[in-house]
Amino acid sequence: MIGVLIAAATALVLALGGTPLLVRWFRTRGIGQPIREEGPSSHRSKAGTPTMGGTAIVLATLVGYLAAQADRPRWTASGLLILGTLVATAVVGAADDLIKLRMRRNLGLNKTTKFVGQAVIAVAFAWAAPALADVPRSITLVGDLAVEVGPLAFGVWIFLLIAGTTNAVNLTDGLDGLLAGAAALVFGAYALIAFWQFRNAGDYAIDGAAALDVAIVAAAVTAAAAGFLWHNAPPARIFMGDTGSLALGGTLAAMSVVTGTQLLLVVLGGLFVLETLSVIVQVAVFRTTGRRVFRMAPFHHHFELRGWQETTVIVRFWIIAGLGVALGLGVFYAEYLARVGIR
Repeated sequence: MIGVLIAAATALVLALGGTPLLVRWFRTRGIGQPIREEGPSSHRSKAGTPTMGGTAIVLATLVGYLAAQADRPRWTASGLLILGTLVATAVVGAADDLIKLRMRRNLGLNKTTKFVGQAVIAVAFAWAAPALADVPRSITLVGDLAVEVGPLAFGVWIFLLIAGTTNAVNLTDGLDGLLAGAAALVFGAYALIAFWQFRNAGDYAIDGAAALDVAIVAAAVTAAAAGFLWHNAPPARIFMGDTGSLALGGTLAAMSVVTGTQLLLVVLGGLFVLETLSVIVQVAVFRTTGRRVFRMAPFHHHFELRGWQETTVIVRFWIIAGLGVALGLGVFYAEYLARVGIR
């Protein structure tokens, strides 16, 4: 428990204190976010706001994790695998951000290149998870509710999970503080889930040491996102960029695999799912009928264009994210009770 608290406290302090330094560094180099021409007109005033702030979240998480390990190292393959995914997906996101900045447009890596990067990460993860961290090759809801699959199917599943989650989280990053706040809620849930698995290690596939290590990582990410949110809240002093959104999405995917809650992530990250569905519905309906369901997708922009204040959209979407987290934790606990019974 002490390690979880140390990781969270360290990451929070670093994100709170380090993000302003990052803002100044980016401003002196003219590193500012280009804004979509077709986006809401109210967003045009945000052009030039420093981006790639996700760097602060990644660095704060890594240092927070290391601080928790300083007194009594508890390195596990599971924790390091999740951190490796965090860094790898952040690198893909940083490449996307740098291209946007260099070309001075809101288009970075093309879809093929981005998917190739995600595929490489997925292949490495699909091999390392069973080989190094003893993660079962299965598609899992939670606990014993799992379907065992072969190596090839597992690799394809991991790619779909990483690609789907990173892109869903990325789509949610459209308003100041929206993603940082929602991500803090979901990672906070994973800190609770992993710590519960640590305290009840004999009832889960993951062993106690690995579960505690995952809880430390989740606590560090939660605190780092919260610390970043202090400076990312509207009006944002810095955007996290794809560096942050892809890193957060990839880390969620990795965490869901290691904790055996892959399909439960759909509930815990319900806001991300809704944002993605709004884009899918918008594109599908427009291509078949020529009409739009929403004024703009992802649908957080729809409510902006309907006259909602940006902060109103953000807070209400945080409530949706919180409801998804509450429901997901309820399903997680209910499955545990149904499986082990009352002792």
